[in-house]
This record gives sequence, structure tokens and C-alpha cells, in this order.
Amino acid sequence: MIDRAPGADLHPGLDVANSRLAIPGQPALDLLESPEAATRWLIDRGLAPADAVLHEICAERLRDMRARIRELFEAHVRQTAPPPAALAAINAAMTRVPTAAELRWDPDRGLHRATPHPTDQVVDRALGVLAADVADLLTSAEASRLAACDSPPCVRFLLRGGRRQWCSVRCGDRARAARAYARKSH
Repeated sequence: MIDRAPGADLHPGLDVANSRLAIPGQPALDLLESPEAATRWLIDRGLAPADAVLHEICAERLRDMRARIRELFEAHVRQTAPPPAALAAINAAMTRVPTAAELRWDPDRGLHRATPHPTDQVVDRALGVLAADVADLLTSAEASRLAACDSPPCVRFLLRGGRRQWCSVRCGDRARAARAYARKSH
């Protein structure tokens, strides 16, 4: 199991942006590489019901949203204008289906909030939640903490806290080892 980058546990949009990892000496690891993997990722994060089954077209839509989110994060980190196609994708996902949990009643639970997951809208709903989270993150005070991991070849993003520059202990150790090696080499 790969540890989540700081902030990814609070922001599913950040978590999906980090669902493709570069691991030194290994092929890239894509947590959304297949319909089964994408389904598991959504279920594990409460973005789809336990009995959901995604097809390749749905998994591809999720991977495409990840690419658009990464484009927005990269533009934010570089302090450049975001690509119009990425903005359009986020806005389309946020407006396609309602993402708010409905107020419901049942005699055992009383009043409660529940998110419906109609079979034909599982991915639309998940994309809407992810897009809304990204929009909220990028327009919040936390946006100033969004950063790219400073340990190549890592491609993950994180919310910086204090002086932390890396998404994981492993990346921090790798960066410190590289600096020590560079000092010894010179």
C-alpha cells in the first residue's frame, strides 16, 4: 500500500491526481489502470457503492479527469494560467449531476443524509465530487500550500505543512541521499 501524500486524505481531488506514481527503478504504477482498479479506488474512497462495476469507458473518464486535475495543479504550482480544457472539464463534471447528499427519512435511522448512486451515474457523481473538491481546494486558503513533490522522479502533489517538501518519507529519504551523494562527489 502506498501512503497518501499530505492532504490527500482530506481532498479526494488531490488523491486522484496522485493515483499514478513514478517509482524509481520500476514501471509507473497506475491505481486506475483497469476498470477493476478504478472501481476499487472509487469504492475505497466512498465515491461509489460497494457493488459498483465500472467498464473501460468509465475508467477512461476517471483517468481523463485525473489528467485535467493534474494540469490545473501544475498550472497552480507554476503560477501560470490553467489550460482552458482543464477548466472546462472541471466545470462540466461539477454541473453534470448534483453532488450534495440528499436528506432522507427512514424509521430506523431517522433523518439522515445519503448520496444516491444510480447505476448509470456512478462515474458522473464521482467525477462531480472530485471536480468540486478540486475547485474548493484551488480557491481556498489551502491553495497556497499545494506543491509538487521535490524528489524526482516523483510526480505527486501534496499540501505542504511547515518545511515539508516531499509527499512521503521515502521521497524525503531519496532526496536527502541524493544531496549527500552530490556533496561527496564534489
